[in-house]
Amino acid sequence: MGSAGMSLLRLTFLGTSAAQPTLHRGLSGLAVKAHADLLLFDCGEGSQRQMVRFGTGFTVDAAFFTHFHADHYLGIIGFLRTLGMTGRTEPMHLYGPPPARRLLHQAVHLGLESLAFPVEIHELKDGDVVRRNGYSVQAVGVDHRIHALGYVLAEDARPGRFHLEKARELGVPEGPAFGKLQKGEAVTLPDGRVVKPEDVLGEARAGRRLVISGDTRPCPALVQAAKDADLLVHESTFSDDEQTRAVETRHSTAREAAQVARDAGAKRLILTHLSSRHDTDPGRLLTQAREAFKGPVEVAFDGLTVELPLRD
Repeated sequence: MGSAGMSLLRLTFLGTSAAQPTLHRGLSGLAVKAHADLLLFDCGEGSQRQMVRFGTGFTVDAAFFTHFHADHYLGIIGFLRTLGMTGRTEPMHLYGPPPARRLLHQAVHLGLESLAFPVEIHELKDGDVVRRNGYSVQAVGVDHRIHALGYVLAEDARPGRFHLEKARELGVPEGPAFGKLQKGEAVTLPDGRVVKPEDVLGEARAGRRLVISGDTRPCPALVQAAKDADLLVHESTFSDDEQTRAVETRHSTAREAAQVARDAGAKRLILTHLSSRHDTDPGRLLTQAREAFKGPVEVAFDGLTVELPLRD
């Protein structure tokens, strides 16, 4: 059976600050609406308030953690408690690199009351793939001070365009049969003939690709993962004059993030995870990134919402 891909791929930046919250920026958190799913990528302290503020809703199906520095995951503790109070019964899936099982187990069981819904914790390593309906999420090992992952959300290939006249010529009745063929399913006609999707569909269309760096130095694995990405969301903690600090802390400058986007051939770049030094005036970061990457570049802010259009 084929896949129709995703009807929607929308990002809402919940927190865009590095290490500590500021008056204008919360700690790391990104909500992604992928078709019918709502995913979290990191959940810094205060993320659930940002979800209320920016209207993402709380019906999260899974959370993916890039690593376990406190500013990237402590918000999950309160969020799980809130979900329990709202009557959630569906399982919650939590994913991350080692030591995900130990740290997330502690988070789940913090406090006296147990949760009323199951929480399943999955430890991921470089190359692991989580299959979802119409898309997958792949873990990419990156270069930080501790075990850390980036993620590639890849939409399944979408069926080719439906040729109405071909379907009519073959005698396919209009209605549900058209829908089945468009979804990649064969149809048996009343006279016993079988019409296959390839009889009435054009070539398959590539799905969208969203790449999230997490905290990292520029690394070949991320360049490879971001090949032809519709959007690369890359940390840009520092500017050029903080290069030494970037190397020491295993973070990236805005220029380095742009070089990753350039080398990968990404279509678009969004910078996030800003040092408080660039909190209200990220202009230098933007200028330096644009010198290295000629595609569209912007600096994320809390509440920024981006919807990725379908590929032609």
